[in-house]
Amino acid sequence: MRSTPAPAGRHWDGSRRTTRRPRPLQVAGTSPSRLLRAGQSGRCRQCGNRIDLYQRADQRPIALHPAELAATQVPEASRWHLSNGIAYPHGDGSPWCRIPHAVLCPRRTPLRRTGPHLEALRRHLALHTRRLTDTGAFTPTPPASTQAANSDTAPDAGSAARPVVQPLLCRYLAQHTVKDIRCVAQTRHRHRCTHPVLAPTAPGGIWRLLPTGPHRGQLTLPDVLMAVYDLVHLPYSEQLRWRAQRCPQHAAAPGAADLALAEWQPFDPLLHTAHIRTRLPHPHARQAKDW
Repeated sequence: MRSTPAPAGRHWDGSRRTTRRPRPLQVAGTSPSRLLRAGQSGRCRQCGNRIDLYQRADQRPIALHPAELAATQVPEASRWHLSNGIAYPHGDGSPWCRIPHAVLCPRRTPLRRTGPHLEALRRHLALHTRRLTDTGAFTPTPPASTQAANSDTAPDAGSAARPVVQPLLCRYLAQHTVKDIRCVAQTRHRHRCTHPVLAPTAPGGIWRLLPTGPHRGQLTLPDVLMAVYDLVHLPYSEQLRWRAQRCPQHAAAPGAADLALAEWQPFDPLLHTAHIRTRLPHPHARQAKDW
């Protein structure tokens, strides 16, 4: 007796086989954010719980709790809403809102008292963090005090990894060295681009010693010169490319969406003192390969 193979498109018992075609993700042309929904999910580095990353109106990222909550359960100061992929720090009049993950993170000390619903959700996240830690799926990062102590003992190792970059007359603290800043665009294979922003065929910046200067109405700091990777001399289009954190290939394709948020952090000389370098990476250095 010889078995009869099942026809194509059906299971062994003859039932129809259903196949789901993957839907291509697209970004609306009118959306101010070019980030795909698939690139907005992540994990908190302190507790390991899932978070959703969104851009605010000032283009700074914020981590929100992935689920919506009833607006009556969230304090008015902690209510956020989304509009066209941008997070705004107030309610939109609907009975539901989003809440920052920092309010619920079990590894952080709450700054204000919350209601019983948020306390119960905070305990649930704490149990999930404990479960991830016990199974080895998550390793919590050391506290900020420990990181500060390590940066004091080895200032060169802590500050060289995060240089200060200046495009469009604005200073940002990079997450990686200049040569390791990676493009955030999505490729045709739906993966993040592996090309660096600093391309060998494109002009690069110049290391300069520039004064720290005041920041957002603060008092004038002591006249200290720090190393800055200056991009102001580049064409305007090149500075926009660096600000968008894209390689030259994806900068020429405005229709390509982003699979990750740009990792720039606005530089604050008071908060980022450990990353201030008072000398150039190399005597008369002009390119990023020296640092």
